[in-house]
Amino acid sequence: MFEQVVFYSFAAVLVLAATMVITVRNPVHAALFLVLSFFASSGLWLLMEAEFLAIALVLVYVGAVMVLFLFVVMMLDINLTVLREGFARYLPVAGMVAVLMFIAIGMVIEHEHFGLEKPASAVTHAADYSNTRELGLALYTQYIWPFEIAAVILLVAIIAAIALTLRHTRQTKAPKPEKQVAVRRQDRVRLIKVDAERQG
Repeated sequence: MFEQVVFYSFAAVLVLAATMVITVRNPVHAALFLVLSFFASSGLWLLMEAEFLAIALVLVYVGAVMVLFLFVVMMLDINLTVLREGFARYLPVAGMVAVLMFIAIGMVIEHEHFGLEKPASAVTHAADYSNTRELGLALYTQYIWPFEIAAVILLVAIIAAIALTLRHTRQTKAPKPEKQVAVRRQDRVRLIKVDAERQG
């Protein structure tokens, strides 16, 4: 009974925070509500005995990604008036997309689509059970190819982002390593022989 109360409390906070993320007009407030939704999600992970995922969600996303996102949003000085323009005209399309997403999520969550029987109760593990070890074994054995493909996709995305943000202008004074390596000593250093002066 207590676990159900905690679950529904975290679930209500998560749904409310996720709704506020897409409804508030201030991007800073939206980012803060997203942080709250991350905390609620980590609470749900703890109820499922997935402590590693809960800690990773808090440390990586809340502690690093969202702090960086808040810093960028505050430094960009976004014009809120422009963000509010044309919001109502996209509501029908957004509603239709939301309904389709709910239908797709409902079809995926149904256990019949996976060929599995619905479990009678949650499986409890011993105190020395390590879900981090189980996650690592599943990730690097059963799902090794999807993991490698995801790594390659992220690498390509990073290279594409760097290539798109790099701007070559005439004022750029970036060093060229190929010319620095090919330079010779006599091209840069000139020795001048100066006659010694006699002091009387």
